[in-house]
Amino acid sequence: MHWAERAAVELRATGETARKRDPSTVAQLTPQELQIARLVGEGNSNKDVAAQLFLSPRTVEYHLRKIFAKLGIASRAELIRSSLADAGDRENALAALS
Repeated sequence: MHWAERAAVELRATGETARKRDPSTVAQLTPQELQIARLVGEGNSNKDVAAQLFLSPRTVEYHLRKIFAKLGIASRAELIRSSLADAGDRENALAALS
């Protein structure tokens, strides 16, 4: 049995289900990613963001890589310049995090 099949069997046994990734949701950020994107977008360093969110700087780096991939950007400068408020969902989420 392949790893993925075994994992699916074990997951079903617990009564939980795996979330299917809908291709239309690729650009959606998690609440943690939104918070990090907002703080980095304000010009904070990874170290500053980590301190504010009680995370390690490496965890912030990890989330930034995921944010960059989801938003189709390649740098902090692009994140700072990008308008995360373009999509209504993100605007509301960012406002809720403020």
